[in-house]
Amino acid sequence: MTRWTPRVAVATVVERAGRYLMVEEDRGGPFTLFNQPAGHLEPDETLLAAAEREVREETAWRVGITDYLGLYVYRTQEGVTFHSHGYVGMALAHLGNELDTDIHAVHWLTFDEIEDLDRAGRLRSPLVMRRLLDTRLGRVFPLEVIQER
Repeated sequence: MTRWTPRVAVATVVERAGRYLMVEEDRGGPFTLFNQPAGHLEPDETLLAAAEREVREETAWRVGITDYLGLYVYRTQEGVTFHSHGYVGMALAHLGNELDTDIHAVHWLTFDEIEDLDRAGRLRSPLVMRRLLDTRLGRVFPLEVIQER
């Protein structure tokens, strides 16, 4: 019997001076999509390390992860289930490294600009706005709620 396994992902909301760090991705469609820095958990990697790595690879920013947003379960129209761990991070330094190849651009956007992208259908998934709203409402948890060794 084959056991079902969801895909494990991480995403980080980073706010600085009223703007949020967003990546613009080329997903092969008619237009680019916007997302928080996010990606998949690698073998032998902690969730926290994955969140920091994905921000660095996708945005060239080093962040300090400050809070855990929670586990977001999302099923795509194609039937793929993601268990996405949301984090909140603080921008510490721009590193200047090259970005992942599927990243078209990095932006610092206001909440209103992200809402406009949502209305235009330009967010990668409904989780993008959900994580942002949870952050703005202060729905965060201490990092210690995740036990990793």
